Amino acid sequence: MKRGEIIQLEIENLAFGGKGIGRLETENGKLVVFVNNTIPGQLIKCRISKKKKKHIEAKLVEVLKSSENEVERPFQTIPGAPYSSLPIEVQEKYKKDNSISLLSRIGKLQNADQKFDEFISSPDRWHYRNKMEYSFAAIRYDLKTGEELDEFALGFKHRGTWWMVENLDKDGGLFDEEFENKLHKIRMFCEESGIPPWHAPKREGFFRFLTVRKSFFKDQFLINLVTSSSHLEEFNRKAFIELILQLFGKRVAGIIHTLNDDIGDRVQPLQGASQLVYGENFITERILGLDFEIKMESFFQTNPKSAERLYKKGIEYLNELSSDGDFIFDLFCGTGTISQLVAKEMPKSKVIGVDIERSAIEDAMKSAQSNGVKNVEFFAADVGKFLLEHPEYADKIDSIIIDPPRAGIAPKSLKRIIKLNAKNLVYISCNPATLARDIEVLQDSGYQVNKYSLVDQFPHTSHVEAVVQFSKKS
Repeated sequence: MKRGEIIQLEIENLAFGGKGIGRLETENGKLVVFVNNTIPGQLIKCRISKKKKKHIEAKLVEVLKSSENEVERPFQTIPGAPYSSLPIEVQEKYKKDNSISLLSRIGKLQNADQKFDEFISSPDRWHYRNKMEYSFAAIRYDLKTGEELDEFALGFKHRGTWWMVENLDKDGGLFDEEFENKLHKIRMFCEESGIPPWHAPKREGFFRFLTVRKSFFKDQFLINLVTSSSHLEEFNRKAFIELILQLFGKRVAGIIHTLNDDIGDRVQPLQGASQLVYGENFITERILGLDFEIKMESFFQTNPKSAERLYKKGIEYLNELSSDGDFIFDLFCGTGTISQLVAKEMPKSKVIGVDIERSAIEDAMKSAQSNGVKNVEFFAADVGKFLLEHPEYADKIDSIIIDPPRAGIAPKSLKRIIKLNAKNLVYISCNPATLARDIEVLQDSGYQVNKYSLVDQFPHTSHVEAVVQFSKKS
């Protein structure tokens, strides 16, 4: 068995993180093979990417036979929804079972099944995303023939590649139906301009990305066209704006044009600039009665309707632990969504939001003022060093809310959080794998898990969020 070799395999089970599990007969017995984005019951071809002593990791090349569990879906198949052919109940069962197993094995959480509270489904199973990123490319992957073609493309990167794009010709089921059904008209306009799309291997071209944010509250779009600066004089930006307005009318809140000459495959440039060319540079979303301005670069929950359920559960856990009037800290607060919601729910408490991103804190302050939330204060600071800079809060913190990025909490920061000596913790995690790692550390440091829930923010993917309630042991 060599790296790069293509093998045929039947998928037997699903591991945490969405990796299908198959077994390969070898001279030394059966060898476990993990393959991303596969479903139990499928017969597949996959390419070996990593060889370990006890297992192999591989990338999906082709599905030869569908699983008997799969059902027809009324949308175009897209790489970002690998489990869309599985009934939602089956998806949720895999997420629940795998998460409980992970917290038990990696997090050393005893009685993990008994401490499980509830699985919270997404209110919308389809068209739930409020942000989508489409890529331009000079190399198109043909979904019918499997060929790589030197053609203009706009859609999603073909799974496992960085240079090749599948055209999105109709609604993929995750983002806005009208927008995706009209995306091909934007592609046709750009192609007919005669200006080349980005050729990733050559690192040249003009059209690079089209990113879109959607406000469910106001049913509006904020659209960002990302191009290089080459061929800029040939591009009729006025005609592009007119096309967008013709396609979507009053649903267009604003249009941004970003110049990105980085060779790296990212939307936000290290070298470049963004210019607002129509309307406003933000959209407004409403969460549990509070309004939040969202810019193109802002972090905001991708599934706002499910996020409401996530935050409700977090506040419920907090309310069970804290009295109205306590000091409550929201660490990694971002633009202050949770901070404001907690402050609104517990008006006598003082809520402190902390995040290292100054621009996010500035947005949080502005948002709290416009929402009329007064019992909240925000600090742009390193979470791990906050008490060193603000010793006046030492031993006054009753509860902490933690909502870290996917990578989890850095070990040094987690140690410093533990030193804050809060009586209670509510940990909101978008990655149960890093949560499990942190649970073990928190348990060793005197915290116990009272209960936890899982929240499905991303139907048809392997991702699931968790909310955990901790208390300091007596």
